[in-house]
Amino acid sequence: MENSLFHNVYNPDVLSCIANLSNDEVFTPPELANKIIDMLPQELFENPDTTFLDPCCKSGVFLREIAKRLIKGLEQQIPDLEKRLEHIFSRQLYGIAITELTSLLSRRSVYCSKFPSSPWSAYQFPEDKPQGNIIYQRIKHTWKDGKCIYCGASQSEYDRGSELETYAYQFIHNLDVKKVFNMKFDVIIGNPPYQMSDGGNGASAKPLYHYFVERAKKLNPKYLTMIIPSRWFAGGKGLDDFRETMLSDLRVVKIVDYVNAKDCFAGISLGGGVCYFLWDRDNPKLCEYTNIHDGQASTMIRNLSEFPVFVRYNEAISVIKKVLHFNEAKVSEFVGSRNPFGLPSSARGKDKKDSITLYSSGGIGYINRSDVTQGHTIVDKYKVMISKVTSEHAGEPDKNGMFTVLSTIKLLRPYEVCTDSYLIAFNSDTETEAMNFVKYMHTKFFRFLLLQAVSSINLSKDKFQFIPMQNFDKTWTDEMLYSKYNISENERLFIENVIKEKEMSE
Repeated sequence: MENSLFHNVYNPDVLSCIANLSNDEVFTPPELANKIIDMLPQELFENPDTTFLDPCCKSGVFLREIAKRLIKGLEQQIPDLEKRLEHIFSRQLYGIAITELTSLLSRRSVYCSKFPSSPWSAYQFPEDKPQGNIIYQRIKHTWKDGKCIYCGASQSEYDRGSELETYAYQFIHNLDVKKVFNMKFDVIIGNPPYQMSDGGNGASAKPLYHYFVERAKKLNPKYLTMIIPSRWFAGGKGLDDFRETMLSDLRVVKIVDYVNAKDCFAGISLGGGVCYFLWDRDNPKLCEYTNIHDGQASTMIRNLSEFPVFVRYNEAISVIKKVLHFNEAKVSEFVGSRNPFGLPSSARGKDKKDSITLYSSGGIGYINRSDVTQGHTIVDKYKVMISKVTSEHAGEPDKNGMFTVLSTIKLLRPYEVCTDSYLIAFNSDTETEAMNFVKYMHTKFFRFLLLQAVSSINLSKDKFQFIPMQNFDKTWTDEMLYSKYNISENERLFIENVIKEKEMSE
């Protein structure tokens, strides 16, 4: 008996529709799932002994698309379709759903029925396996000092009653996967939840996806592939160790990186883009890295740990090497730490003029010098103030694939300060030097090198590590910088196509 799920084309595909929902738990479109599956050796789908695990099932799309390939790949070895389906569903495909709702959706996608032991299931599991091989069990976080010891969830937010989802994902909460399924897995594949509120100020959240990658590695599959945010390229917020491990791991043999997450997930903004990777346990080598931006794909064999942060544009590598060859001091050595004057972002000052002028996101106010609690040595200097977030929404390029990178750039004169909404990028005793630094920041060359270390909307000292300091007794232009660093015509063209003009505001 032919099974309609695998022999009809759905139009529209319900999983394509679901993939357009906006959530931290992003659903994967079928087309994208197949691109990820394409990275795997295709002979896996001709082997009746290959086992697959999706430890973070949401729509079931990965298991469904793998099932299609197995049904075709095993046709010669198991000619009878019913027996083939029985073998695939009972012995090759396994999943762990992230919520009860997604468990039902995943079973419906893979088995054609929310209840795999029902007559409508593509394969009827025995009654003692009512979930089939796609399991879900509601579990609790393990709290210590107000945080979950496994995922870092905030007890104040996620210690909930049974009527609300706890988001205590089984796979990363001490689940013994081998004991549950009684087997090892050849392939682990999925799209894990990306983040969870950590109970901090505002919409503060901590990443989760790296826990899924690390847990999957511990199971030691032959192959591991997941799609995750690209923010890990630059580390930060619990990702530094993960970044170091990934960049130095020669088993990460392929990465496909999308600068704009909307190229993968329509309508969803993810600062820094997304990437999917292939981890090959038995064949370590340099990584085949593909970067996709503005509809263009660039592929290069890379040593991922060549720089302290991962440089995602292949075309930028040669430019950075030329700059580093000069062995000059870097701008990162001069950029100040956050909250340069000890004034919170909410500070506004008074309307009445006082000794110190305060710049905030709310405009100009005035404070007394005693209100300044740090940065005293630069209060009476010329300073270059910048926003501590990039100009792009969620770190994404504009519709033409271009970036401005820096938003506010302003010269502060003596006795002018700012709130924690800004950073001080440079200070000088002379107005000429400070203004020339402002002009330097407006060059495409400066902002291009800054972009190479930026993977989200946030700016900090380390993001300026590739940018060389100059002699600011004179004004620098892009042409002068291109000439100094021997930037080729192709390199110039790439810089010009990625970085937008930025007009001086004063």
